[in-house]
Amino acid sequence: MTTQRPSPIRPAIRHIRPNGIGAVSSTALGQPDLIPLWFGETDLVTPAFISNAAKKALDEGKTFYTHADGILPLREAIRDFHKRTVGANIALDRITVPGAAMMAVVCALQCVVEAGDNVVCVSPVWPNVFQAGEICGAQIRFAKLEENWRSATPHWHLDLDKLFALCDAHTKAIFVASPGNPTGWIMQPSEQRAVLEFARKRGTAIISDEVYGTLVYDGTPHAPSFLQIAEPDDNVFVINSFSKPWAMTGWRVGWLVHPAAIKDSVNVLSMANNTGATVFAQYGALAALSPEGDAFRDKIRARCHHGREVTQTFIGTQNRIRWMKPEGAFYGFLNVEGMKNSHDFAIDLIKTARVGVAPGTAFGDTGDSSLESYVRICFAQDPKLLETGLERLGKAVAAL
Repeated sequence: MTTQRPSPIRPAIRHIRPNGIGAVSSTALGQPDLIPLWFGETDLVTPAFISNAAKKALDEGKTFYTHADGILPLREAIRDFHKRTVGANIALDRITVPGAAMMAVVCALQCVVEAGDNVVCVSPVWPNVFQAGEICGAQIRFAKLEENWRSATPHWHLDLDKLFALCDAHTKAIFVASPGNPTGWIMQPSEQRAVLEFARKRGTAIISDEVYGTLVYDGTPHAPSFLQIAEPDDNVFVINSFSKPWAMTGWRVGWLVHPAAIKDSVNVLSMANNTGATVFAQYGALAALSPEGDAFRDKIRARCHHGREVTQTFIGTQNRIRWMKPEGAFYGFLNVEGMKNSHDFAIDLIKTARVGVAPGTAFGDTGDSSLESYVRICFAQDPKLLETGLERLGKAVAAL
């Protein structure tokens, strides 16, 4: 007779739902005849000047442990980057490079959240974020952006009163991604100031994902940043990454700007979670912050701007597909009339049209049925490839 032993796994881990993007992409990842528009990355490889800097570091034997908060030259370059893009003077003791930007999100959550707390996330939002909150033991509350289709320029709108109403005595953090993934929505300075004042009064932390900050299309160098308004001792955590603007998704290097007073605590978390970022990869990241890297960022932004226009032209030919044209980032969150199940549609699209998209339900509350009518595409692709992928998508929607 076999004795049933109790599982040692925490219920929060057993019950966490799979990442909806991965659940779709894993069925056809790497298939050569499929056009993959599901991941948040360009099809450009990392530029040679960045790769060569990492190779040089390897050749020089930079393969040993280093500071858990990141090598000093890189943190200095990050400080200078924030100065020239958003005009913020950030002290070095507020900058930590723990590994990937997702590791920075985890460290920020671990600083403020424990079992029984809740985190309010502006959504739709990248699923790894609310999964990380759940792993920390928090309840996730979704403050959903509202769809404004009736405007002359359809756009997403954040109702601050509804956001604040979701917060209670157990709310330890408000999570905002701007420019947003998957919507491309950008939080305005007045909204940032209102959220900051609200958070200050309640002692609530703000975790701001700004990894798409330089991928904006209104002529400014950067989207509005909480770094422009927060004081050094505010409970504000700003996440950034090398993945998107420098075509470095596989490098897993990002950074966290945090309150100065908790430098030692963040350093402990960086050490405990990841023993710091990969050393030679940090030298590649350092090269990315050079003037040559600024030129490459401009190239990426121009490529994404063109991809956005390609997508806009496509949507103009469709009767059942619409979007709220994104202000930033490089995603199209496409609303598809007549689609009842975004996950099943994405799976069918792989089989019948050989194009990969991310299901809308991956980006928010499982109880939000409105997300069933959305899929996300990444338009940071070769224009011809993007056009072909969109053409295949259009035909599939017409057949619904």
